[in-house]
Amino acid sequence: MNIPLSDFLLLAPEIFLLSMACLILVVEAFIGERQRHISYLLSQLTLLLAAIISWNMLDTGTAVVMGGTFIHDPMAALLKTSVFLVVIGAFVYARSFNTSSGALRGEYYVLGLFAVLGMMVMISAHSLLTIYLGLELLSLSLYAMVATDRDSVPGSEAAMKYFVLGALASGMLLYGMSMLYGATGTLDLAGIADALSAPGENSLILIFGLCFIVVGLAFKFGAVPFHMWIPDVYDGAPTAVTLFIGSAPKIAAFAMAMRLLVDSLGSLSVDWQGMLVILSVLSLALGNVVAIAQTSMKRMLAYSTISHVGFLLLGILAGTEAGYSASMFYAITYAVMAIGGFAMIILLSRAGIEADQLDDFKGLNDRSPWFAFMMLILMFSMAGVPPTVGFYAKLSVLQAVIDVDLVWLAVAAVFFSIIGAFYYIRVVKLMYFDKAASDAPLYTRTDMRIAVSLNSLLVLGLGIFPGGLLALCSRVLG
Repeated sequence: MNIPLSDFLLLAPEIFLLSMACLILVVEAFIGERQRHISYLLSQLTLLLAAIISWNMLDTGTAVVMGGTFIHDPMAALLKTSVFLVVIGAFVYARSFNTSSGALRGEYYVLGLFAVLGMMVMISAHSLLTIYLGLELLSLSLYAMVATDRDSVPGSEAAMKYFVLGALASGMLLYGMSMLYGATGTLDLAGIADALSAPGENSLILIFGLCFIVVGLAFKFGAVPFHMWIPDVYDGAPTAVTLFIGSAPKIAAFAMAMRLLVDSLGSLSVDWQGMLVILSVLSLALGNVVAIAQTSMKRMLAYSTISHVGFLLLGILAGTEAGYSASMFYAITYAVMAIGGFAMIILLSRAGIEADQLDDFKGLNDRSPWFAFMMLILMFSMAGVPPTVGFYAKLSVLQAVIDVDLVWLAVAAVFFSIIGAFYYIRVVKLMYFDKAASDAPLYTRTDMRIAVSLNSLLVLGLGIFPGGLLALCSRVLG
């Protein structure tokens, strides 16, 4: 098969990222301990340039290349740019964590870049095979990242749980894809959509395949009842890895859901919408209720992630352009909120000791009023308090659900959000009204302080001026 040069130009971000990841891997093998910062700087430069390339391709138009396995469209360009920018922030926080814990190694950044490459392949996949390849590249990189601290028993246990359950979910997803291929005779997403639009005799096997695909998607999202890996992995992994897992992969999971459910299985929307309703309600209920009982900040944010996944699924199950754009807006803004929340744990951590308990936030206002205010913005945003971006993200999703006459679902989402507001406001109460165990001021890197401040102010700024990003999400999906 002759592939024209124009096809490779549309893969410029992927080719550039892969080339730089391989280069950094080689560089890492030859530099000494004192030059470990070189890997970090090269990684950040790679992500920044890749983000610029992707952003400049936003208006390129839609094109299916590489024999129908890869699609470039405005949605892919925006999501890739968002992933790059979120991971830039994650790497800044990770460097501060790894330096303070004495574990500054280039493997984290190399594995992170390969994980980002997997996300990019998922975002631009136009074939069942491409989706699976991107998903496995992402998953294998994350398994290794969780097990980075080989001397940590909780980290090793979390990596094993993640690997076993991830393999199970991947097998289910692959089984569902094989059923789709058997029923339609093609791996191409557009070909599957065309085959399903015509009346056929394979309705039963299609429904079975759809069930397995939804199960695989639910696991990657962390939706109930396939959420069991999230609290243990988030709690057992180093915080630098947790903030990576809890942010950018959610954007890629949204893209995978759009490619599989909307682009290829849109004619079965009546069936998968009912499944997503169950997943979203269960995720909202269990995530918000169980988070109240947590004393660990990382486990609380893990159950918070589960509840936010419920909101993200609401936009997709609405089945409208407004719902899809609201869900995309939610995925992007949640990733920004998530890295900020975990970054505050790193900010409060000391050498060898992670500040991952709620009690570690007591009296933060006395120690640092500025960063107490930054954490307040993040917690209010996750709770959905105006004028933060979390409020407008939830409002846009609820509006999309109400527009399709699922008012009861919107009421249930609001009810569980009110319950969830308790554990977010509890953190604010600990910071402002409880006595700190230590009145020592915070000593952190300057780049960490700047990054956390910009992160929180971005959450506030997007809440005050949400129209630009909302309009952009609507445009790329239009």
